[in-house]
Amino acid sequence: MPRRRLVSILAAVSVAIAGAAAALLPMTASNAAAACVTAYSSSQVYTGGMTASYSSHNWTAKWWTQGETPSTGGSGVWADNGTCGGGGGTTTPPATCSYPNWVAGQYYAAGAIVRYTNGLYYQASHENPGYDPVISTWYWSPYSCSGGGTTTPPPTGSGSFPVTEAQFNQMFPNRIGFYSYAGLIDAVKKFPAFTTTGSDTVKKQEAAAFLANVNHESGGLVYVEEINQANWPLYCDRSQSYGCPAGQNAYHGRGPIQLSWNFNYKAAGDALGIDLLNNPDRVKNEASVAYQTAVWYWMTQRGPGTMTPHDAMVNSRGFGETIRSINGSLECNGGNPAQVQSRVDAYNRFTGILGVTPGANLSC
Repeated sequence: MPRRRLVSILAAVSVAIAGAAAALLPMTASNAAAACVTAYSSSQVYTGGMTASYSSHNWTAKWWTQGETPSTGGSGVWADNGTCGGGGGTTTPPATCSYPNWVAGQYYAAGAIVRYTNGLYYQASHENPGYDPVISTWYWSPYSCSGGGTTTPPPTGSGSFPVTEAQFNQMFPNRIGFYSYAGLIDAVKKFPAFTTTGSDTVKKQEAAAFLANVNHESGGLVYVEEINQANWPLYCDRSQSYGCPAGQNAYHGRGPIQLSWNFNYKAAGDALGIDLLNNPDRVKNEASVAYQTAVWYWMTQRGPGTMTPHDAMVNSRGFGETIRSINGSLECNGGNPAQVQSRVDAYNRFTGILGVTPGANLSC
């Protein structure tokens, strides 16, 4: 800065002040924090892509979540979109309930509201061909309304899962870090009927049965992918109209119950709201997604059996029937008694940890 005369100094100061003032003007328009979207609510169900503001930050949900405060920790369900200020929006007051009963297999457009068999109401977040609202939670969200009574979301959180973290660690002393307890609990939230049906004994038996099969399929929560890579090309069913877009070798076993085949990746992804057909590696890279596929199979698939593993346990058909639904075509009826016994041994050990009797019909 020239310093020969005071006039020059004063002129330079004036220019600097004017320049600073000019610089402040575009700052307020271009560099201000984004407006805060609607505030986070612990009772709200958030599906992939939905946003909420919390602690002066905007957040985006990566997949289904409820009751999990936005942060960069936990299960990793929330993505931090940066700081925000002001805004927040308003919520629409609930409407009066006078909606039809849900019908399985009936097409529902996005926004449709139905009354489920549990007396609660659900709104279609995405169009779907009649998926079950309490299972396919990417397609449906709990809906509260006045007049017909205020609905409450299904129970969530680790409190509804009858296995503590200490018991979980006792069951799986050699598990790898990927298979975290937090990831399991996040997945359990997506399926409100899982381990919450029947007496306390039945709930614990179902949890033990699920974890015993998981133990067998994943080598004690050690393996995320099928070990025998020679089998990897065998799980692409080209007769399906959607084919195998991720590649011939892409649909091998992954996760706690070793999700396999392109049609299973497609069905699981559709139900969970995750594109697993094109991105099957999400099952090996995201703990919650891995567990979600396992619980999805448990709650919705019969496999080579006659009922879902969940139905087998809550209807007193016994642990052996869950084996039949998962791998009965290869193991049951004398197919591989050693494999069956491995599952039964784990089930007996886990029910012992939970302090309940294993019940009858343990083998298949």
